[in-house]
Amino acid sequence: MDILISLALVLISTVIIAKACDGFETAADYLGRNMSEGVKGASINAIGSSMPELFATFVFLFMFADTSGFAGGIGTTAGSAVFNTMIIPAMAIIAAIKMFQINAINVSKKVILRDGLMLIAVEFILIITIGETLQWWHGMMLMLLYLGYAGYMFTSMKKNSEQPVTVSDDSKDNSDPEDGQSHDDSDDDSFEKKESGDSPSRLVSFLKLDFEQAIIADNKLQTNNSWVLLSVSTVYIAVACFILVYGCELFGHSVGIHGYFVAVILAAAASSVPDTILSIKDAKKGNYDDAVSNALGSNIFDICFALGLPLFLYTIIYGAITMPAEMVDHVSELRILLLFLTIGAFLIFYFGRAMGKKKAYGLLAMYAGFTIYIVARAYEVSWIQPVVDVLHSIQSYLQ
Repeated sequence: MDILISLALVLISTVIIAKACDGFETAADYLGRNMSEGVKGASINAIGSSMPELFATFVFLFMFADTSGFAGGIGTTAGSAVFNTMIIPAMAIIAAIKMFQINAINVSKKVILRDGLMLIAVEFILIITIGETLQWWHGMMLMLLYLGYAGYMFTSMKKNSEQPVTVSDDSKDNSDPEDGQSHDDSDDDSFEKKESGDSPSRLVSFLKLDFEQAIIADNKLQTNNSWVLLSVSTVYIAVACFILVYGCELFGHSVGIHGYFVAVILAAAASSVPDTILSIKDAKKGNYDDAVSNALGSNIFDICFALGLPLFLYTIIYGAITMPAEMVDHVSELRILLLFLTIGAFLIFYFGRAMGKKKAYGLLAMYAGFTIYIVARAYEVSWIQPVVDVLHSIQSYLQ
């Protein structure tokens, strides 16, 4: 019975996160309408869709207030990073191929280099700096890494936008607010709520988790109501993450494995729902750079902020975190696997003329292998030990 209850809680939390993501996407599209393609995906979309990982880490760490909580937070962020790197680009590729009846999609090499190399660098730093004892400066360091990355992105966008771009009146009048492209500041009111018959009451919309209808209704999207929509969606995501964490812990207890392993698969997949939805929608709009940069940018935010901020606050309040040797081993293995899988995905993204079905299926196969490893490690299957020994050897060499 506990297994069914825990799975139901995970499913409910996933639905809430998915619904809240719809409202978040609408607000994020409006607020980021003047950002260049690739920057919006790696910043506003990535940060917003990574809220579940951030809140899940907070819940894991502060609710349990021990090393199990921190391990669960690392499991969620690292597992989500693997999911984002493998599953989301694969789903975006497949969605675009089916939508536009094409053989492959093209993604800017500049976006792949910028986000892919930064992600690899962050994961490498995580491996060589995070050990048995964690201090406040570990969290501070991770957050500063993200601020540097964000600063570089927006500086590059500003430089690229210095050359004037002429837009005819006809093209401005015929622009589609849902085309994912940047909009002029003077056209702030171009995002209008589409009316469809009789609109339900705001209360009914809230109960249905239709936050866009509940807050915006038939009004035009503006900066003020977009921020309200963004905030309400974020609050619901936070509540859903509490339910998610509780469901994962109950599931782990029911099947006799540590909650850390459940977090790596279940919590990570559920918290990645917003990233998946946003990237697939971007791919269906033809915004392939945003579709991929959202996934990679989310990983950078997950590792730097979703892990760094809770770690920083917890250690400031309660002091340093010391993990037991067994948990240090599990976390070390996960970080090495994450780095290798990210490098493999980066090579798939970067080399070759385009990204087609073969690359998509290759990414899905990599994630399937990762899942098999985690399950085998959770139940201490004997054949996995040689792989574990290799990963520990690599960790010892790097540190």
